[in-house]
Amino acid sequence: MNEWLRIRPAGGEDADPIARLFLASKATLTFLPSIHTDEETFYFIANIVLRDQDVLVAETNGEISGFIAMHGDMVEHLYVGPDLLRRGIGSALLQVAKERLPSGFRLWVFLQNVPARRFYERYGLRLVEETDGSRNEERTPDALYEWRPTDPCRGPRTAACAWPGESGHATGTYIQPRGRHLRRAGTLRP
Repeated sequence: MNEWLRIRPAGGEDADPIARLFLASKATLTFLPSIHTDEETFYFIANIVLRDQDVLVAETNGEISGFIAMHGDMVEHLYVGPDLLRRGIGSALLQVAKERLPSGFRLWVFLQNVPARRFYERYGLRLVEETDGSRNEERTPDALYEWRPTDPCRGPRTAACAWPGESGHATGTYIQPRGRHLRRAGTLRP
């Protein structure tokens, strides 16, 4: 199968396909109580999520295959079509969150959604809190995860933190590693 992935801002015309994907994804979470009608969900996506959150869709071969919704420092929703899991769509959407929220972000996931929890942990999110679910409308235990950027100059050098003269250094802009300051010429000063 020849697939290509594109991520773009969502528009009003995307409300129905996003809501259908959301409903299909939630249907796989059999431990969740059903508390909203499909009509309420379509209204919620079209009139709350798309209006109040920064929403991006992933398209695979021209069809919406996933979406992410962000607000402030929270990833409010990240869903991939159930038949499209493990194809890099969720990873690409999570990478967009890291780029758009470079200072870090948080998100909630249900405790029983073990595959999602493993996915987030694999991509560097850490568990902050587990709750009994009394603060969510489903009254289902959940977990708060967070992603914070790490120092890119730890470990192997990358183009983002290459020293002057090392391959990959092209911009003349340096990241300040652990309290030292670099001048454009590349010499250290205390």
